[in-house]
Amino acid sequence: MKTFVDNTQNALKKPKKRWYWRFLKFFGWCAAALLLFAIGVFAYYAKDLPSPTKLNERQVAESTKIYDRTGEHILYEIHGEEKRTAISIDQMSQIVRAATISAEDQDFYNHHGIQFKAVIRAAIYDVLGRARSQGGSTITQQLIKNTVLTNEKTFTRKVKEVILAVELEQKFSKDEILEMYLNQIPYGSNAYGIQAASQTFFGKDAKDLNLAESALLASLPKAPTYYSPYGSHQDELKYRQEYIIDQMEGMGYVTEKEAKEAKAVDVIAEIRPFQDSISAPHFVMYVKEQLVDKYGETEVEESGMKVYTTLDWDKQQAAEEAVKKGAETNAAKYKATNAALVAMDPNTGQILAMVGSKDYFDKSIDGNVNVAIRSRQPGSSFKPYVYATAFKKGYTPNTVLFDVKTNFGTKDQPYEPMDYDNKFRGPVKMQDALAESLNIPAVKTLYLAGVKNAIETARSMGITTINDPSRVGLSLVLGGGEVTLLDHTNAFGTFATGGTHHDKTAILKITDSQGNVLDEYQNSAGEKVLDTNVCAEIDNILSTNSLRAPVFGTNTPLRFDDRPVAAKTGTTNEWRDAWTMGYTPGLVVGVWAGNNDNAPMAQGSDGVYVAAPIWREFMDHALANTAIEKFPEAKVEKTGKGVLDGTTNMGEKETAICRIKKGEYCIPSGDKCPDGADKKKRKLYTAHSILYWLDKDDPLGDAPKNAGKDPQFNAWEKGVEKWIEKKDLDTVEDLDEC
Repeated sequence: MKTFVDNTQNALKKPKKRWYWRFLKFFGWCAAALLLFAIGVFAYYAKDLPSPTKLNERQVAESTKIYDRTGEHILYEIHGEEKRTAISIDQMSQIVRAATISAEDQDFYNHHGIQFKAVIRAAIYDVLGRARSQGGSTITQQLIKNTVLTNEKTFTRKVKEVILAVELEQKFSKDEILEMYLNQIPYGSNAYGIQAASQTFFGKDAKDLNLAESALLASLPKAPTYYSPYGSHQDELKYRQEYIIDQMEGMGYVTEKEAKEAKAVDVIAEIRPFQDSISAPHFVMYVKEQLVDKYGETEVEESGMKVYTTLDWDKQQAAEEAVKKGAETNAAKYKATNAALVAMDPNTGQILAMVGSKDYFDKSIDGNVNVAIRSRQPGSSFKPYVYATAFKKGYTPNTVLFDVKTNFGTKDQPYEPMDYDNKFRGPVKMQDALAESLNIPAVKTLYLAGVKNAIETARSMGITTINDPSRVGLSLVLGGGEVTLLDHTNAFGTFATGGTHHDKTAILKITDSQGNVLDEYQNSAGEKVLDTNVCAEIDNILSTNSLRAPVFGTNTPLRFDDRPVAAKTGTTNEWRDAWTMGYTPGLVVGVWAGNNDNAPMAQGSDGVYVAAPIWREFMDHALANTAIEKFPEAKVEKTGKGVLDGTTNMGEKETAICRIKKGEYCIPSGDKCPDGADKKKRKLYTAHSILYWLDKDDPLGDAPKNAGKDPQFNAWEKGVEKWIEKKDLDTVEDLDEC
C-alpha cells in the first residue's frame, strides 16, 4: 500500500512541473513573436520614411480666407507664408528654454525621444475614442510632427512619429533638437519659431526675454488661437503663464522670489498691438476659434480653406460706426469708454454684425477683448424672461401687484430692492411694471413665476451662462446673474419669432483648397420654446411707447412712430453696465456700454442714455428701406379672477360706519348704528397682496385656504399695510364690527 501511495504522489507532481514549463515556454514564444511583430511593423514603416535631418524642408502652406456672407469681402486671410527667423540656441535666453521644457516636456534631457508610458496611454485612449484629450508627446515627437509628418490622427502616423523621434535622438544632441524645435513651432499670428514670436509679441530678440515674457510665449504653442494675446481668453492665458512659472520653480529653474515677482507683472499689457490686416476683427477671431476647435490649428492655418460667414458687410460697417461714435460720446459724458453690439437674424440665428469693442487695436481699453462673448450682468434687460415665465404660468399683463416697500429676505438678512427713483406706486399692472422697469413688482413676479422656472425659460431661449438657481435667487430678475451680449441677443430673438428658438451661427459654408464642401449651414425649423401669445404679450408691452412713458418720457431712442419695435433697457448697480435690447420680427439687436475693467460709469448712466442711442443709430440704418413687419396681436382672455384681470375690487370705497365717539368708529352689523352712535359715510381702503387672492403655483386654480402658509405672505401683506398707513387711509380691516 505504501508503494502505491508514493507512486501516486510522484505521478501527481510530474504533470504539475510540465504545466509550469509549458506556460513559460508559451509566454516566451509570445514575447518573441510580439517582439518580431514590433520589429516588423517598425521596419515596414521605417523603409519609406523621410530623413529626420531634413527638418527645414516644410511643405508650403496655403492661406485660409474668411469671407462675409456674399464672398465679396475678405475679412481676414490666415497667411500660408510664415514669419520665421532661425537663430542658434546661444541666441535664445536660458529662461525661455527652461520655460519651454517646463511647459512641454519636463523629462526632455532624460528620455530618448519618446516616453513609453505616454505612448501606451495615448494608444489606449485612441482605442477608446478619447485621443484628443491626451497629450504627452515629447519635444522630439512634436518637432517631428510639425516638420516631417502630416497632422493626420492615425495609428500609422503615430508609429512613424515614434520611429523618427528615436532616430532623431540618435543623430542630434538634446540642445540641437531643442534649437530646431524652438525655431519651428507655431506661436500664432503667423509667427513660427521663438525669434519671430518674440519680435511679434514683444518687439525684442529672443535672447532678451525675461521670465514673465518667456513663460507667456511658452504658453502659446499648446493652443495658439485659444491662448492668443489678441483673443478673448487673456485670463486663461495669464493663468497658464503663471502655471508654467510655478512649474519652473518646482524644477529649480527659478527661485520662489523670482517666480512671485514674474507672476505679478502685467505681461499681457506689454504685448505689441496687432498689426495684421483684418476686418470685423472680433467676429473673425470668434469664427477662427470655432474653426480651430473643429479642424485643428495647423489645418486652419495651412490647408487653404475658404470660410463663408454669416456677416452682413453693410450692417457690420454701420455697427462699427455706431459703436465708435457712441463710445466717444459716452466717454466724455458718462465715463463709459467702451461699447459692443450684436445684430442677428432671429429667424435663422445667423450673426449679421458683431462689434466687440469700439476699437480692436486700442490697448488702453483692452480693445481686443470681445465683450460680446464676455459675461456681464444684464440689469433690468433680463426682466422680459421672467415676465414671460409668469405669463406662461397663467398670470397676465393685467395682473395687479403692489409696488410697495417689501423685505423679501429676513430680519437678519434683509433684501429690500428699490425702484430707480425710490418711490412707491402702490397697485400696478404687470405690463406697466415691465414697461416702466419697476424693480419691486419684478421681484414679486419672479417669486410668482419661480426662479428655477425663469432660468429654464431663459436657457431654452438661448442663455447659456445661468444654471444654478441657488447662486442668484430673487436678485436674478434685477440682473443678479451674468449673460453674454451674444446669448442675450439670441434669446431676445426668440421673442421676435413668436417663441421659436434658433441656435446662433456664424458660418454658412466651408470648402477645402480644392473647392470641396467640408461643412455647410442647413436651414432649420428651430425649436418652439414659448407660446406665441406669451411672446405677443411681451412684444406689445415692449413696443408700446405710452406704457414706458411715465418713467422714460415720450421721446426716447426707443420710440418708433413708423413701425413696431420692441425694446428693453437695463442698468446694473453702481452704473457698471448699460444695455439696450430690441427687435422687430426680422431683426434683433443688442448693445452693451460700459468699461471693460468694470469701473463704474458716471451717476445716472442709465441704459436709455448710454446704450440706447447706439442701438437706435444702428436700427435706423438697418431698417431703412425695409418692409414694415408687425408683431402678432396678443389675445386678451379673461380669467374670471379680478387680481389677474386687473379688475380687483380694491382701492377707496365709500362705506357706512358708526361714530362711537371722537376718533372711534365701527362697522354697523345691520342698517342701524348702536344707540348714541352717529351713522356716517367714510372712504375706506380695501387691499391685499396677490398672495391673499391666489396660489402662486396655480394662479388659475382655487383661492388658497390658508394663504399665510406662503413664506412671503406676511412680508407682502405688511408692505401693503404700511403703504396704506403712509397714505393716511383707513381700511375695512382696521375697524371692528359694532
